[in-house]
Amino acid sequence: MIKLGYPRFLLSGYIFLSLLGIWVVATAVVPAGHRPGCPAKCGDVDIPFPFGIGDQCAFHPGFGLDCTAVDGVKKPFAGTVEVTKISLTNGTATMNTAISRQCYVPATGTTNYSNGWLNLTNTPFWISEVDNTVIVIGCNTLAYMISSSGYVPIVLNWKIALQTCKEVRNESSYACVSSHSVCVDSTTHNPGYRCNCSDGYQGNPYIANGCRDIDECRRLANPCGDGICKNTPGNYSCSCHTGNYMTNGVCVPTQKKPSRFQAMPVIGASVGLVVLVIAVACACLIQERRKLRNMKLAYFRQHGGTILFEEMKSQQCNAFKIFSEEELQQATNRFSEKQVIGRGGHGTVYKGLLKSNVEVAVKRCMTIDEQHKKEFGKEMLILAQVNHRNVVKLLGCCLEVEVPMLVYEFVPNGTLFDLIHNNNHGWRISLATRLGIAHDSAEALSYLHSGASTPILHGDVKSSNILLDNNHKAKVSDFGASILAPTDESQFVTLVQGTCGYLDPEYMQTCQLTDKSDVYSFGVVLLELLTCKKPFNLDALGQEKSLSMMFMSAMKENRLEVMLDDGIKDEDNMEILEEIAELAKHCLEMSGENRPSMKEVAEKLDRLRKVMHHPWVQQNPEEMESLLGEPRAMAHSTIVSDQYFSIEKKAVTNLQSGR
Repeated sequence: MIKLGYPRFLLSGYIFLSLLGIWVVATAVVPAGHRPGCPAKCGDVDIPFPFGIGDQCAFHPGFGLDCTAVDGVKKPFAGTVEVTKISLTNGTATMNTAISRQCYVPATGTTNYSNGWLNLTNTPFWISEVDNTVIVIGCNTLAYMISSSGYVPIVLNWKIALQTCKEVRNESSYACVSSHSVCVDSTTHNPGYRCNCSDGYQGNPYIANGCRDIDECRRLANPCGDGICKNTPGNYSCSCHTGNYMTNGVCVPTQKKPSRFQAMPVIGASVGLVVLVIAVACACLIQERRKLRNMKLAYFRQHGGTILFEEMKSQQCNAFKIFSEEELQQATNRFSEKQVIGRGGHGTVYKGLLKSNVEVAVKRCMTIDEQHKKEFGKEMLILAQVNHRNVVKLLGCCLEVEVPMLVYEFVPNGTLFDLIHNNNHGWRISLATRLGIAHDSAEALSYLHSGASTPILHGDVKSSNILLDNNHKAKVSDFGASILAPTDESQFVTLVQGTCGYLDPEYMQTCQLTDKSDVYSFGVVLLELLTCKKPFNLDALGQEKSLSMMFMSAMKENRLEVMLDDGIKDEDNMEILEEIAELAKHCLEMSGENRPSMKEVAEKLDRLRKVMHHPWVQQNPEEMESLLGEPRAMAHSTIVSDQYFSIEKKAVTNLQSGR
């Protein structure tokens, strides 16, 4: 389908049109009005103002028409073009325009020419692109407009002046003189305006009082349907006859309302039902809350919360706090997975933010040993009194849940395990940094064993329980884990307290946790710092899976350098590395009695650290020996080595079999 914005008529020739502009308007028909004393018609065509017969009857000469008799019939002309219809509302004038043609006459062998120019320059008219359309269906189709008179109709738009409504409103030449008239700006690229009557009015807006109210109630179709229509200025209103009421613009019969006494039982029953439902819902809610409160209170008492509270009052312990479950849920965003910063055999650790804007680490334990439940509160108070720069501070706990939750201070820089084994940035960890971390950790364990008011055994010393701050200062966490360790979950857990690879072989035999068990586990941490190898490797084929067994074998065969991490191999450091390796070897002795105490380990590491800070000492053997102290007797090492390997292998075999 081809739609043309203005007519192109073809009848053995061409039409040439000079365009002034294009204007789109709506279509409607309203009664015409004219200036007093001027003809209202020319023949059968209404001539509404601003048009007029003669310039004196028009708004301005551009709207002046001639009324001329053609074959005895009067017709209006705009210049030489016949006007057949004028619409004020549309702002259009329909005219008959001559066809420009070039026709060949075979009889005479000549060509007749006829020019049908329509020159609209300096006129208020332009061709309407809305009302002049030719629709042609099909491809490669040629359309013909056939007219025996030699003329075709064309619709022109018009406007009053080349000014906008805003510009002309206060001028004497303003054309919208009727009350209830509105000014409409032209939508073409050239400025201009027309006038229309306001909604609810019709007539001629260009003459005084030309816009008259439309009486909608006198139309053939009552706009109120079966109702009563009342005309109002510019509008109408509807009402209903007695016994009816209006709904959605339609009158419907009024239902007889039941008497107040008849409605009372229905109202009473409805209100009673609503009250009953609300009462039952409230009762259920109160019962659930009471049940939850009683359950929380039972857990609190079960975990020794009452005793803990009394002890805190008597000791005036303000640094330790008993948290509610709701407080920790808010701090961790309802224990969101996004807040998880660690998972372990005993539980999951979440990062949290308290209302006081303090960052904390919240540990949700998986299970709790039944025999420790009643003493749990007391034990928490003992752990809360631990105060050492290298020990993660226990800030509080939550006892109103099935398994208690612990709240620790937050240490921002991850774990030693991550630094050694998950070093994705390729950072080189210097020997001084490793020695400093080892010394800090040893100081913390020494404090727990002998410096705290009540000796505390860690029970799960490993690199993932050693946290680091932004300066690589170490803080031991998860101390007292043996208190929370499950004892009835499986036979394997009953036998083993700790983590595979760090387990004390002597504990594997006796199931007795001692301070020397922590020493053994710390020896494995020393090996991790020296070798950057994991303590236990189940994927290793054809070689030892236990790092401690590999190390003891290397020491026995004098192959220490093979075990060391390439990042710290240095001839200047070899003597210190050998001292650290010898210390680790003592910590890994089979018999706990032959292992040093954590205090001795911390002192030894402190002396080595001082040697690192004063390198000139290494070049003075006497000063070096004085600083490091007398070496421990090693006579027993060879004797127990075979026993060590046999029992260690047995322990590994048991671990692999799931015991």
